[in-house]
Amino acid sequence: MSMSSYTESSSEEDDLSPRDKVQQNSKGFADFCVRNIKQHSFGRHEIEIAEQEMPGIMALRKQALEDKPLKGANIVGCTHINAQTAVLIETLINLGANVRWAACNIYSTQNEVAAALAESGVPIFAWRGEIEEDFWWCIDKCVHAENWQPNMILDDGGDATHLMLKKYPVMFKMIKGIVDESVTGVHRLYQLSKTGKLTVPAMNVKDAITKTKFDSLYSCKESVIDSLKRATDIMIGGKQVVLCGYGEVGKGCAQALKALGCIVYVTEIDPICALQACMDGFRVVKLNEVIRTVDVVITCTGNKNVVTREHMDKMKNGCIVCNMGHSNTEIDVNSLRTSELQWEKMRSQVDHIIWPGPDGKRIILLAEGRLVNLSCSSVSSFVASITAATQALALIELFNAPPGRYKADVYLLPKKMDEYVASLHLPTLDAHLTELTDDQARYMGLNKAGPFKPNYYRY
Repeated sequence: MSMSSYTESSSEEDDLSPRDKVQQNSKGFADFCVRNIKQHSFGRHEIEIAEQEMPGIMALRKQALEDKPLKGANIVGCTHINAQTAVLIETLINLGANVRWAACNIYSTQNEVAAALAESGVPIFAWRGEIEEDFWWCIDKCVHAENWQPNMILDDGGDATHLMLKKYPVMFKMIKGIVDESVTGVHRLYQLSKTGKLTVPAMNVKDAITKTKFDSLYSCKESVIDSLKRATDIMIGGKQVVLCGYGEVGKGCAQALKALGCIVYVTEIDPICALQACMDGFRVVKLNEVIRTVDVVITCTGNKNVVTREHMDKMKNGCIVCNMGHSNTEIDVNSLRTSELQWEKMRSQVDHIIWPGPDGKRIILLAEGRLVNLSCSSVSSFVASITAATQALALIELFNAPPGRYKADVYLLPKKMDEYVASLHLPTLDAHLTELTDDQARYMGLNKAGPFKPNYYRY
């Protein structure tokens, strides 16, 4: 096998659709659909490297190996597929679960990691660059299979939940619990709950403290710079950047950009977040006020059509446009697919869109408006470990809960578990926790083992 397939990590090396290929792993197992099963050894290396950087989920795997708390769990998984999620998938299997897995994003799959999972016998249906029809076909293959009755869903964006509810309503009623970790997916769950269509308990791990702060704030703080540099080789210092949204993701991005010397503007709809941005030293503006002068536009709102065609018409030549929010709806990319605009692919996930006219203005669009850090760079394994541990614990909690503990509603992860996830990651950082004395615990009205904060505490 040549090295080229490794450097081009997830190269779409042939035009034949994976659905048209007949592939099996070395043991003759064929219940999967990936780009190229032959890349499995590269993928295995990637997974092994990720395991080194994911102490929390590996500790959880070790601690729960004996108990097999997921024995009997049949999990449909729909998440990003990369080395880090592979560590989660293999942890769930180690803890006793049966799984079938698809991708929640058409661009973030690492083909060689999908191959490694297929080689180890995981029914996985995913490759980088799926078309819309393939995307839904893959999820369908995970939900609906012979001799398979799913009883848990691990979702990222709500697509597996959506498909099962729409297409297999009877099967959906048999589900014991849903775990989702994204703004979009959790929003969908709350909507289903409100309209009475959610017939099973769901756990919102997106708003678990460990997930919110780490996956959104700390991770985005590191990965936004990485994405911009890898995709465009831009010099960050001195650039004018507008961040749409000042939630956890916006806060993380703003800190990183400010530290490198950017002039940062923020747009916000929420007066509290806007006030926070002002206190942190950022100008809060309407997008129209700065759109003609900024060098970079980054969306992180979770909303739709935040950057419209009208905005893009006004942008200056060379403006970079990208999205750090989960959903690809924030930038109205479809409005750019018209005959008068010319698209030029510069490199993987980087398009120049050229306006007509003598000056030939162009803007630089990254990842076609999809999640830029997962498409153009990567997310640190350490943060992924925190998220993975949170997801695994939520699945274990819902799967093992006595009947009636959780009703058909959306729940937050119990704080005890949030604290446990954090404690799993402290030894690697050589952090030593102080313990309360009996007297102190009584004074504070706390159990010495936690939880240490009331549910309404904001970290």
